[in-house]
Amino acid sequence: MRSISGPKPRARRRAILNNFDGNGAIEVARGERAVIAVPELPREGARRSAEARVEEAQGLAAAIGIDVVAAKSFRVRTIRPATLLGKGQVDELAELAKAEEARLLIVDAPLAPIQQKNLEDEVGAKVIDRTGLILEIFGERAATAEGQLQVELAHLEYQAGRLVRSWTHLERQRGGFGFLGGPGETQIEADRRLIRDRMAKIRRELEQVKRTRSLHRDRRQRAPWPVVALVGYTNAGKSTLFNRLTGETVFAEDLLFATLDPTMRDIRLPGFDKVILSDTVGFVSDLPTELIAAFRATLEEVQSADLIVHVRDMSHPDREAQREDVDDVLKSLGLAEEGAPPRLEAWNKIDLMSAEERLQVIAQAQRRDDVVPISALRGDNLAELREHVAMALRSGEQVHEIRLPAGAGERIAWLHARGEVLDQHVEQDEVQLSVRLSPENWARFQSLGAA
Repeated sequence: MRSISGPKPRARRRAILNNFDGNGAIEVARGERAVIAVPELPREGARRSAEARVEEAQGLAAAIGIDVVAAKSFRVRTIRPATLLGKGQVDELAELAKAEEARLLIVDAPLAPIQQKNLEDEVGAKVIDRTGLILEIFGERAATAEGQLQVELAHLEYQAGRLVRSWTHLERQRGGFGFLGGPGETQIEADRRLIRDRMAKIRRELEQVKRTRSLHRDRRQRAPWPVVALVGYTNAGKSTLFNRLTGETVFAEDLLFATLDPTMRDIRLPGFDKVILSDTVGFVSDLPTELIAAFRATLEEVQSADLIVHVRDMSHPDREAQREDVDDVLKSLGLAEEGAPPRLEAWNKIDLMSAEERLQVIAQAQRRDDVVPISALRGDNLAELREHVAMALRSGEQVHEIRLPAGAGERIAWLHARGEVLDQHVEQDEVQLSVRLSPENWARFQSLGAA
């Protein structure tokens, strides 16, 4: 698997892969040789094949430069509380890790602390689960102070239950008689208290950040510019499309979670002098519980958007499963209810499809008015996408007759920027306007106290 350039030192220090040795040093480094195990657990409603899950797990490992030397799926008929996998499967992994000289085992499933410890003992390699792997990626990619706080909180929540296993140097401190007590036990409790205190401090800081962001969002709501949010499964091409539409150079790479922190830039659309385009973090299946809060905070911008553009990788064999995963996250944010922003789908990467499949996808898209097939990489059909976005922003518009004082220049400019002014004339000290506005913009205009 291909490695990528190293992270900033501060981001690396924040990354907690659950991989500390006795002195607290990082054991797992970029270029570490790893074996991936993908358990096929006995659960209903699985959306992906084992092959697709193996491919995604390899992509997650590549995102932090881990060298995957072997990857295999295992059918798990009965979950073993001690190791999750069966005895024969664990032995097979131990032999594979030894043969490949791999010091790391990645299990693409959540592991209990005791399962993690037992697998390490039996396989003879460091073990991390899916949650730990994604936490490490987020730890490297968070660039803003808020993003780093969110990820650190998720790290601490994940790490809190693993103190006994991770802090193995504490066991050497244990003294006294019998099996209880001793300085080691006291140190573990002190560490737990420090973690709880740090988590409480981070939550207070995040609450302050949330209030500040809310004030900024209120100002944008008053500003005469609609907001369009790009969402989609990780690696669907959101950042590439963002760069195409804005002319920016936001980091866009063929990697899972290539970007984490949201980015906002302004663009021009037909009939709009200025529209704010927001690029958000990509979604992923089986999102770890510890990261749900961080995702919610990151995606608050989506909740206040005027339009959501769902960017889909149509060349991916699991594109329908990815669509369902994105829908699930949007539903959890309350964006599938009445009054939610309208939604468009940008069917991306059609250039990677065969000619026959591409024609089928284009024909399917032509039967819908909320879909535009594109290639963000080559720039195909982006003019059509701009037209559709502009039309969607004007959906449900109605004409309103508005009278304003002649000196209300900012409000008049707001109406010109947000709506379509059909008629405007001055009567004495007042301006009479006939303006076509969307329901959302009409509500915002009323909130300005100008209706």
